Amino acid sequence: MSSTITIPRRLPLLVVADSVLLPGSSMRIPVHSLRNLNIVKSRLLSRNTLSSTIIGVMPREPGESKDDLATIHPVGTAAVVVQVTGTNWPKPSYTLLVTGLCRFRLEELLQETPYPIGKVTQLDKLPGEQGDEDVMKNSELQVLAQDFRDQAAKLVTMLDISIPIVAKLRRMLDNLPSHHLPDICASIVKASYSEKVQVLDAVDLTERFKKTLPLLMRQIEGLQLLQKAKKNNMELVTRKSPLKSSALKKAFKLGDGDDDDDNEADDLEDLQQKIRAANMPDQPLKAAMKELKRLKKMPQQMPEHAMIRNYLELMVELPWSKSSVDSLDIIQARKDLDEDHYGLEKLKKRILEYLAVRQLKNTLKGPILCFVGPPGVGKTSVGRSVARTLGREFHRIALGGVCDQSDIRGHRRTYIGSMPGRVVQGLKLVGTNNPVFLLDEIDKLGKSLHGDPAAALLEVLDPEQNNTFTDHYLNVPFDLSQVLFIATANDTATIPPALMDRMEMIYIPGYTQEEKLQIATGHLIKKQLSEHGLTEEQLQIPEDTILAIISRYTREAGVRSLERKLAAVCRAIAVRVAEHSSAKKELKSVAIHPEAEGKVLDHSTVPGQRSSVHPESRGQVVDVDVPETHNVGYLTHPLEMPIFIDKALLEEILGAPPFESEMSQRLSRPGVAVGLAWTPMGGEIMYVEATRMEGEGKLVLTGQLGGVMKESATLALNWVRSNAHLLGIEQGGNLLENTDIHIHFPAGAVGKDGPSAGVTISSVLVSLFCGRCVRSDTAMTGEVTLRGLVLPVGGIKEKVLAAHRAGITRVLLPERNMKDLHEIPANVRSKLSIIWVSKMEQVLNAAFEEPFPGLSSDDIVPSKL
Repeated sequence: MSSTITIPRRLPLLVVADSVLLPGSSMRIPVHSLRNLNIVKSRLLSRNTLSSTIIGVMPREPGESKDDLATIHPVGTAAVVVQVTGTNWPKPSYTLLVTGLCRFRLEELLQETPYPIGKVTQLDKLPGEQGDEDVMKNSELQVLAQDFRDQAAKLVTMLDISIPIVAKLRRMLDNLPSHHLPDICASIVKASYSEKVQVLDAVDLTERFKKTLPLLMRQIEGLQLLQKAKKNNMELVTRKSPLKSSALKKAFKLGDGDDDDDNEADDLEDLQQKIRAANMPDQPLKAAMKELKRLKKMPQQMPEHAMIRNYLELMVELPWSKSSVDSLDIIQARKDLDEDHYGLEKLKKRILEYLAVRQLKNTLKGPILCFVGPPGVGKTSVGRSVARTLGREFHRIALGGVCDQSDIRGHRRTYIGSMPGRVVQGLKLVGTNNPVFLLDEIDKLGKSLHGDPAAALLEVLDPEQNNTFTDHYLNVPFDLSQVLFIATANDTATIPPALMDRMEMIYIPGYTQEEKLQIATGHLIKKQLSEHGLTEEQLQIPEDTILAIISRYTREAGVRSLERKLAAVCRAIAVRVAEHSSAKKELKSVAIHPEAEGKVLDHSTVPGQRSSVHPESRGQVVDVDVPETHNVGYLTHPLEMPIFIDKALLEEILGAPPFESEMSQRLSRPGVAVGLAWTPMGGEIMYVEATRMEGEGKLVLTGQLGGVMKESATLALNWVRSNAHLLGIEQGGNLLENTDIHIHFPAGAVGKDGPSAGVTISSVLVSLFCGRCVRSDTAMTGEVTLRGLVLPVGGIKEKVLAAHRAGITRVLLPERNMKDLHEIPANVRSKLSIIWVSKMEQVLNAAFEEPFPGLSSDDIVPSKL
């Protein structure tokens, strides 16, 4: 009689990737996924009942998603958990030893979290049941089973019987029932995942024998070929150099001892083959073979053994001759750059020039480009776009705060824990010798007792020297001439002159309001909608609102603050959309009486029926198609889609605007003018104020000014004193008689210095002494001499863009800066009146509403643009 022992109908399911557990075999299963960890904690570590140790092991195709339970195989194996090993620190990690019992089919998945539980149907008998009765009744199956048993015995005899596990397997085969033979043999032979799944699916015993027998025959043929090859090799070695039997056994692994020496020899042989296949130049190849020769003679127990082994493995992994093919399509490259980045014309032009020359001459060395500009203008992202356009690998090296030269050149191998520098590590990571390397924040390198990393970069960033760059760890030259190096910096003042000389500087001044608008509509809004789970059908931000954010909530050269403000708007709308969705889920079904259809619900109940109405939905009409019987309707509180962000809603979300136009307020009294300044964060406008009081003729300067700025103030005061009679000032040259002058630059916490404030300070002093206000729509920049000449200054584009952002319509610039006019965008030039000046007389006549009669007004050159 057959036993009636069965497995439970409900089993917790342990999903295993790329492995198949067959009935009668044992397997160790590592547990990593969250669902499998929950099974171990909930069902196995607290063994209250016997059934808690029986689980279902479900195979899954390799490469499928771990969280997708739809990809598991429908047939699994019920298994008993024999042992649970593992630890909870530093993170939970367990290994299960399980033994297969029988097959089952998954009928229904009852739950997925915290771990899957399925409703199963048992397909075959448990190991303890009588199963050979079916084999004895079927003559064909009996012959097939006997043939299978003979082949299994042949396989065992081909193995070394002196090994204990082989002897145990031989004894087990002699006493094993015939219906368990296919599963156990399929688990010990070498087979693929799909082949073992076919054995698992074979519920019929005859089909199972037919699926497993070819696998058994293939294993036997493979062992026969291996033994024949070993025999031929032994005969060949014996003829050439007779060896002792013990040495011969060791060479061909016929002994029973430890095989560590044999494995080490094989590994060194593989390493030698890899060195020859790496296509190294002569000098690195010679150094690698020399180290390999030392390694072969060195015992494994020596500390230097691991160091040499790591060095040779690094040498093998470096891309000495592996290059990626450039996609040199100029037209497509121009389209890709325009699609990824709006504006940045000078930068795009330089990249296209490099691509064009590279297409004409394939041996062009990689240039060293340095993008200099304020934060948020896209310097780092342009580097990624260049790599994608070229079809090269991209690697970013963050240099901010690096103060050790070994980060660039690596450590010497005499130190414990030595490693190569970031350049060599990046080459190993990308796997090609012509990637795009982005040296981010090169202006923020430090210096310490461990050397100067900026000096270590001199060889890396020199096109004439980096073809023989030598890392201290490698100690052999590596060719970096094909690498395209791109550096980024906010300010060139902190970059050493020798390092600057090796790089081609490309300045990125910042964006105009129109460019920011195009960037926001073309890139930023789509990105933020995607990151916050919103769509254009739910949220729309008009151009007027974007311009309001740009002008009233941000005052920057880049677009980072703009992106943060757009993210704040998306978060606020995401809250409303989520609340709306939650309200819909929380609304309970309302049983509507047929007589209440289309009527207003003012209470939470309808006469005769119990109903729950959302508070915000009371007082609204419920229209439901009610048949003769009662119907169930749903009340939702209204939320119109899409949500348009107007200026009122914008102020509700972002608060009061932090930036307002204060030109008319600040320049309403004499002694105030607007100057233009350059900073590493972009251009800024700068108010300059002056006042006078009774005193001893002192000049007081406040606002954390540098030495150059203080000299400009003294020089401007002396020019005004020397030209007081021409300006119509009553005191003449005795402006400081019993009078103190106080000149103040607001925002005193920010340091200010540079030769560009002389014109502004002179205009402020003239306004103070004459009692006339400077025009509120005018800003100026330039340095002045004692003779009243206006000298050129730098950062013209940044300063003009800052004036444009602040709403200024007139700008006074030095005439000798007319060469910088082409850098200013055309749309900005069309909205500004640029006046070129070369003398202080022209500055004063242009800065005030009424000219000064004593000053000549000739040579004023108004812009015609």
